[in-house]
Amino acid sequence: MRFTQESGGPAHLIRAYSATEVRIGERVITGSCLVSAQALRTDALPASFAEFGAEGLAPILALEPEVLILGTGPEHRFAPLPVRHALAARRIGVEAMQLGAACRTFNVLLQEERRVVAALFLR
Repeated sequence: MRFTQESGGPAHLIRAYSATEVRIGERVITGSCLVSAQALRTDALPASFAEFGAEGLAPILALEPEVLILGTGPEHRFAPLPVRHALAARRIGVEAMQLGAACRTFNVLLQEERRVVAALFLR
């Protein structure tokens, strides 16, 4: 799906997504990525959501989010319990959803100038 392109605005707005890629600003990402208003990292997450766990939270926590959006790939999956517990202990909200819903939700929260981070997994 392609979103309407806007002039200006946050550099890391998600412009489009599909089963094989996510377009963030002018970049095409073909694997897992971590995105916030200030950062875009393609080296911070495992290749698939199934490999994601609490031990991989350090790069996310470094971005100091108030909300973490987990894009779990083509189907909705729940965040692992240790991840939910670690985030709750730091008073960080977490929502897990299918990739497309995560992209749309991230954009809305980003436009509202919330401290949001999205961990997006294509598989």
